[in-house]
Amino acid sequence: MRSFEQQYGEDPLADRATDLYRREFVTGFVEKWDELIDWDARAESEGQFFIDLLRTHGAVRVLDVATGTGFHSVRLLQAGFDVVSVDGSATMLAKAFENGRKRGLIVQAVHADWRELNRRVHGEYDAVICLGNSFTHMHDERSRRQALAEFYAALRPDGILILDQRNYDEMLDHGFKSKHRYYYCGRRVTAEPEYLDGGLARFKYTFPDAREYTLNMFPLRKNYVRQLIRDAGFERTRTYGDFQETYQERDTEFFIHVARKSTTTDPLTKAR
Repeated sequence: MRSFEQQYGEDPLADRATDLYRREFVTGFVEKWDELIDWDARAESEGQFFIDLLRTHGAVRVLDVATGTGFHSVRLLQAGFDVVSVDGSATMLAKAFENGRKRGLIVQAVHADWRELNRRVHGEYDAVICLGNSFTHMHDERSRRQALAEFYAALRPDGILILDQRNYDEMLDHGFKSKHRYYYCGRRVTAEPEYLDGGLARFKYTFPDAREYTLNMFPLRKNYVRQLIRDAGFERTRTYGDFQETYQERDTEFFIHVARKSTTTDPLTKAR
């Protein structure tokens, strides 16, 4: 069913459940998502960063667990990677498939909840990527740990996880001042928090036709995410700031964590 109205409770600020995204990514919002991203501008802003990073680690088979409308899946397919594209939103997956088809590509789409990822996705991957600030949709710690354990289990020995997030530390401690230089490059779309506390970042997205949509997300602090990744069994975590190894934290919009799977532990059963 096509839906253009998001569904929140009587008090949207109280809607802090991990499954909320299913009611937020309605058809109307998904159809406008690429206006927010601006594929050409985003490709220019990140360059070959993820492609080069994956090649450096010898990755060929990639699991894109937050494909959205398919931006990274399509770019990686074009670069010659073997990609399986996962999302919890069927509407997003349909748009990703359409975006791939327009470019002469077949997106291998799988509809799956991260917390039960390996029930729907089989085999081992060289890399799992979770991009687009998507991990912030996990509102509770148990869900985060379950998801990371599932990512871990999907990787081959020595496989890598690439997970990104907004710089919520700066936002919480000093306020929001994004210049939209990177991920959300649509120049005619505004994306700003209308509410922020230690447990909720509620962003409003306003489009040129005056349509407005919102997302309720959890403001993850950088070191907390790094600790969750270590707790899941990953090792040698390296964090980049806006695609750079060296960065000033206060000037950084997005952090990108890269971690290698350890071959000595398997935390999947512990997280369930």
